[in-house]
Amino acid sequence: MELKRVVVTGLGALTPIGNTKDEYWDGLINGKSGAAPITYFDTTEFKTKFACELKNFNATDFIDRREARRMDRFAQYAMVASDEAIADAKLNLDEVNKLRVGVIWGAGIGGLETFQNEVLNYANGNGTPRFNPFFIPKMIADIAPGNISIKHGFMGPNYTTVSACASSANSMIDALNYIRLGHCDVVVTGGSEAAVTIAGMGGFNAMHALSTRNESPETASRPFDATRDGFVLGEGAGAIILEEYEHAKARGAKIYAEVIGGGLSSDAHHMTAPHPEGIGVMAVMRNCLENAGIAPEEVDHINTHGTSTPLGDVAELKAISEVFGGHAKSISINSTKSMTGHLLGAAGAIEAIASILAIEHGVVPPTINHTTVDENIDPELNLILNKAQKRDVKVAMSNTFGFGGHNACVLFKKLD
Repeated sequence: MELKRVVVTGLGALTPIGNTKDEYWDGLINGKSGAAPITYFDTTEFKTKFACELKNFNATDFIDRREARRMDRFAQYAMVASDEAIADAKLNLDEVNKLRVGVIWGAGIGGLETFQNEVLNYANGNGTPRFNPFFIPKMIADIAPGNISIKHGFMGPNYTTVSACASSANSMIDALNYIRLGHCDVVVTGGSEAAVTIAGMGGFNAMHALSTRNESPETASRPFDATRDGFVLGEGAGAIILEEYEHAKARGAKIYAEVIGGGLSSDAHHMTAPHPEGIGVMAVMRNCLENAGIAPEEVDHINTHGTSTPLGDVAELKAISEVFGGHAKSISINSTKSMTGHLLGAAGAIEAIASILAIEHGVVPPTINHTTVDENIDPELNLILNKAQKRDVKVAMSNTFGFGGHNACVLFKKLD
């Protein structure tokens, strides 16, 4: 069976450094940090008092007030980003066969704030079980693609992938395969997360996963730097329209890039820590290259998972050196989490968008906040530090890894 070709025809981004795809890209190439003191709740008793929140975002500017009240923030973000991507793709919703349009979305946690608030309300109400009737549908992770399909009438496959921080990369790979196999013409894919909450911050602090650089939030996310002390929690959404190539060409769609492969693997090692030798990471990149049918030497750029944790950054870069050998030194390597923070289940989507736009614009965004060389990192690797770099990117790889040892990798190519 000959597989269909799959291309990207629409993008939507709602991030801590920009509330649209274009604003996001501008923030990336200018090295903008999205980290700042938390405004959502009182952080007096928290070890970490900052995060990468969305700025100047009001859901009711985009969603009817009544409907917005029935959605957790993560679902609101999904609606806004997907609407931008659908508009960007210029899909004619009156002509497209909606039975062949799917929505496959990623969310690592889902409606955490809704769950948190309902439980607190119960506890503060002397145990009276007066829960909001929308508690369950607001909380469940699969409600985001459900809402998107309901709004637009998309009747193809509709579900959420949950694999912690690899969730939205998983969703893209599933979407890729549905189109490749001829089951869909178009899939709205991506991910969203809204975990900057009392429960989210408290939980990650308890794991000692977050940076505690409270005196300088904007410099706290510093992947590859010797002084990194943990990740910065972020929020938002990224949406990508994947489309069968002939379908896109027939309607004269703008094509950003081709999706040529996706790979998955498991560390099978630890609940939260990466394998120290990067065995699972090596496997996922090799699986992705094999799935795409390309040689390692064809990859120009890698947007790493690069969370700014002491163990993870080193393990990933060692894995890159192992998989790509001498060619690793010719690859531009960055981590856009230095600017956006870590969007958990939405990370794969917004980092895929960064990779796609690097192909389109011929510019690789920097890893900001790097001041001190880590002796455990190969100095010959081409880490794009502190300043964007012009480069003709023909093939870009986006890596995403999650708690539980979930690894996902996606490859994008400039259309021939």
